[in-house]
Amino acid sequence: MSQDFKLLAKVEHVHQIIGKKWVNLIIHVLKEGPKRFSELHAFIPDLSKRVLNERLKELEECGLLNRKVIPDRPVRTEYSLTTKGQELGEALCHVEAWAMKWL
Repeated sequence: MSQDFKLLAKVEHVHQIIGKKWVNLIIHVLKEGPKRFSELHAFIPDLSKRVLNERLKELEECGLLNRKVIPDRPVRTEYSLTTKGQELGEALCHVEAWAMKWL
């Protein structure tokens, strides 16, 4: 397998992740710092709770975010970007800048 093919496969995998609806907005909101589920939902009110839950699970499985359960009463769950997720968020800033300029 050539190096170019390996690179293309990796780029395609990234597009499969960030191409899903709402993923970019979730990452954008989490760039600001850790958020609870309800806070994420408040920032993106058009996003249903079911889809938000699905996207958070997918991002966690990809290693882009951490899920931390805080054993208070009531129990709270907090989400934050991993280093990998932060770096993706920085890359997406360039897309945001492009969108502001051209769209």
